[in-house]
Amino acid sequence: MSSVVIAGDTSGTVTLQAPAVSGTTTLTLPATSGTVMVNGPAFSVYASANQSCTATTATKIQLNTKLFDTNTNFDATTNYRFTPTVAGYYQLNGGVAWTNTVTNNSQVYCMIYKNGSLAFYGNILSGVVVTNLLTTVSGLVYLNGSTDYVELYFVTTITQSTISGLGLIYLNGTLARSA
Repeated sequence: MSSVVIAGDTSGTVTLQAPAVSGTTTLTLPATSGTVMVNGPAFSVYASANQSCTATTATKIQLNTKLFDTNTNFDATTNYRFTPTVAGYYQLNGGVAWTNTVTNNSQVYCMIYKNGSLAFYGNILSGVVVTNLLTTVSGLVYLNGSTDYVELYFVTTITQSTISGLGLIYLNGTLARSA
């Protein structure tokens, strides 16, 4: 198997190596300059405890448990937010399950905030009395890789004071394209 090794100016090397299978493999690079990412940052977190909330007030979800965080960019202990160190376009997905009794015409919103402001939301309106609702949100957002951050929020018209649905209150994301 042949390979090409490129040494850096001060340290490090890059090795390009052909696969050990027959056939031709083509790698096409764009005609613009920038960073080529093979494996970009990705994370998946969830809330492992019930959380108090007030009806009609946006509440930040305390996403305190990591399933994975490939670049250590999610703060699951203090701010409960994702602050990537790689600039680019991120696909984000969130969900909030409400397992308390929901009255007729109640609304539940799941929202992704960017830098403290609403970026995306999903909602559900219950037309009947039920004991479970799930609302989800997803979107593609540009994050600058230094100061931008995203958080998951929740708001409802329900007067009960606890968000529950453990394991079903989550946020995940991945770098879709570097900047």
